[in-house]
Amino acid sequence: MTLDRAAEFCAETRARGLTVAQCHGCFDLVHPGHIRHLKEAADQADLLLVSITTDASVGKGEGRPLFPEHLRAENLAALSFVDAVCVNTEPTAEGLLARTKPNVYVKGREYESNDDPRFAAERQAVERAGGRVVFTSGDLVFSSTALVRSLAEQRTQGALATPRDTALDRLRSMHALSPRAIEPILARIPGARIVVIGETIIDTYVSCDQPESSNEAPCLSLRPLEQASFDGGASVMARHAAALGAETTLITALPRTEDGAAFVERMNAAGVRVRSIPTDIPMLEKQRFLVGNQKVVKLDRVRPITLDTDARRLLLHAIEQAAHPGIDAAIVADFGNGLLTPHALEDVARALRPHTRVLAGDVSGRRASLVSLRDMDLITPTEREMRDAVQDYESSLNAVVWKLMERTGARAVFTTLSDDGLIAFTRLANAVDPGWQTRVSGEHVPSIEPRPLDPLGCGDALLTASTLALASGASHVQSAFLGAVAAAAESRKLGNHAVQPDELRRIIAHIDGEQPANPNATLSLFS
Repeated sequence: MTLDRAAEFCAETRARGLTVAQCHGCFDLVHPGHIRHLKEAADQADLLLVSITTDASVGKGEGRPLFPEHLRAENLAALSFVDAVCVNTEPTAEGLLARTKPNVYVKGREYESNDDPRFAAERQAVERAGGRVVFTSGDLVFSSTALVRSLAEQRTQGALATPRDTALDRLRSMHALSPRAIEPILARIPGARIVVIGETIIDTYVSCDQPESSNEAPCLSLRPLEQASFDGGASVMARHAAALGAETTLITALPRTEDGAAFVERMNAAGVRVRSIPTDIPMLEKQRFLVGNQKVVKLDRVRPITLDTDARRLLLHAIEQAAHPGIDAAIVADFGNGLLTPHALEDVARALRPHTRVLAGDVSGRRASLVSLRDMDLITPTEREMRDAVQDYESSLNAVVWKLMERTGARAVFTTLSDDGLIAFTRLANAVDPGWQTRVSGEHVPSIEPRPLDPLGCGDALLTASTLALASGASHVQSAFLGAVAAAAESRKLGNHAVQPDELRRIIAHIDGEQPANPNATLSLFS
C-alpha cells in the first residue's frame, strides 16, 4: 500500500469496530525470529500492518539491504498473517504512526529497556493517539547482520549455509560439540545406573487404505490394512537408556494380564528390569491411523489409573529399593494418566533426591502437573506446557522460565520449540539482582532434523539422552545438544524405536562434516 492508503486502511478498520496492530523494521532477511515476532503481533489485534524502512534509510552497512524495498514488501505481504504492508519514506516511524494511529505498536523485547530517543518519539506518537506499545517475547534471537555476514563468508568459500546450519556452526564454535568432545560422554554412559518412573503406553500405528467419504454420514471412512505396536511412555525412555548402555530399571503400573506379562518379557529382552505396581486397568493404548506416512486420526484407549494408599506405598517402596544404595540418574515422567498425581510427584522426587546424582523429569497432557516436579536437575517442557504451568502468556520466555525455576527449584530447563529446536536455560551462579536477566541464561540449540518423519517420541529421546549425558559429566549445552541429536534420530522413524549409540555418532559426524547425511527415506512399519 501507499502511505496514504495505509492510513485510510487503518481508519476504515477502526470504523468497523476492529483493531490494528503495526510492526516496523527493515526485514531485509526474514528469519525465524521475525516470523515469531510477526505472528505474536498478529495475535494482538484483528489486522496487522507492517511498515518497512526505505533502502536509503536502512543504515546497516555496505551492501545492505540485500533486497530492495519493493521485494522486502512483497515478501512480507505474502505471509498469511500479515494483512497490509507499506514502505515508510521517513527515517523513523514517528510520522507514520501519527497517521496510522495503530491500537497496538509491537516491538521486539530488546526495545523494552531501549533509551533510543527515536523509539521514545515513536512510542509517544502511538500513545498520543490512544494506542499502546507491547513487546513480543524475544525468545529466539537472530541477527540479520550476523546471518548476512555468515552468508558472505560462506559464499566466498564456495558454499551457502542455511540459517539452521549457521546457528549450529555458531553453537559448535562456542562449545565443545565435536565428535572428539562428545565421544567420551557417550563412552561413560554404559554401566551408568538409571531408574525411570512413569506410565507405560502402547502406541499402535494402523496403516489404512486411501480414505473415502462415508455414504451414511459426512465422515471419514478408513479401511485398516496392517498395524504395528510400540512400547511408549516411560517404557520407551527405559528402552533408550538400555540401548545406550545404561543399567536400567523401569517402575510402572501393569495389569495382571497376559499383556502385562508379555510386556515384562519384552523389556527384559531389551535389557530393562521392570518393577511393576499391579492394577486392574488394561494396558494404556493410543492408536494412530495413517494413510501412507500421514496421521489422520488419533484414538486414545486410556482409562485413568487409580492407586489406593497401599499401592502408593508400594510405588514408593519400589523406588527406594531400585535407587538404593545410589544411582547415577532418575527420570520421572508424568503422562497425566493417574499413576503420578501432583502429590505423588512430590513424594517421588523427595524419595529419589538423596539417592541420585541427576534427577530429571517431564510431563505430557493437560492433566499432568509440571510445577509438581520439585528440586529437579533438569526438566524438558514445551513452551506451551511451561506457560500453562505458571499461567503467563505475555512475558518473555526467559522470564517465564525463571518463574518456573522459582516455583519448582529446577536447576536447568530445556524448553522445546517444535521446529525451532530448543533453548537450554540454566541458573546463573552468584546472582544478586532479583530480576531474571541476571539469574538465567539460555543457549539456542536448533533442530538437527529439518524434515522429521514422525515427531512421536522425540521428547522422550531428548530427555533420556540429555539426562544420561548430564550424569556422565557433560555440560548443560553438551547435554542439550546430545538430546537434540537423539530426538533427530528418533524423528527419522515411524513409531518408537530405541535410539542406538551408533546413530548418534553418525549424526554428530555428519554435522561435523565427516560423513554424508543418511537419506531420510520412508521407513515401513510392517516390513
